[in-house]
Amino acid sequence: MDTSENINYLFQHLKWADAVLWKRTLSTLETENDARIKKLFYHIHQVQYAFYFVWNDLPLKIPKPDSFVDLKEIAKWGFEYQMKLDEFLGSPKASDLNRIIEIPWSKFVERKLNKSIAPAMLQETMMQVIMHSTYHRGQINTRLRELGGEPPQVDFILWTWLGKPESNWSTVAL
Repeated sequence: MDTSENINYLFQHLKWADAVLWKRTLSTLETENDARIKKLFYHIHQVQYAFYFVWNDLPLKIPKPDSFVDLKEIAKWGFEYQMKLDEFLGSPKASDLNRIIEIPWSKFVERKLNKSIAPAMLQETMMQVIMHSTYHRGQINTRLRELGGEPPQVDFILWTWLGKPESNWSTVAL
């Protein structure tokens, strides 16, 4: 499998795992008004969208967290991202994995670190989105358990064992 196939494969897992986690979260009553859950889901999708816009040379148009009335609105926003992601992955822009991506917020990081940062290629930013989403799904699962819920298993190997199911948002109560 080449790099492009691996990245697409990992994005398919990301989409499935996001949908599974959203389904469990929205069916757990204790999460409805939990600020931490809301903040984490917003952040996952905020970063997903930010990179999508950068990959496509589009202006960053990300709604503020308080523009979402409830978790269902954030879930809908996450679902809409997946549609955009599929569109991008099928476009010619997604095929040039070595293309340098200009990341607008990199200047902030340079100032914070007081150090110049190296350029990032498309494939590296794609891996960032995948790994970042995985990291924060783990935090949401921890919070679900803290609230008395049962976190879903969204491990990559489970997805593989299940036959690599597609993302299924029809079961998510949007």
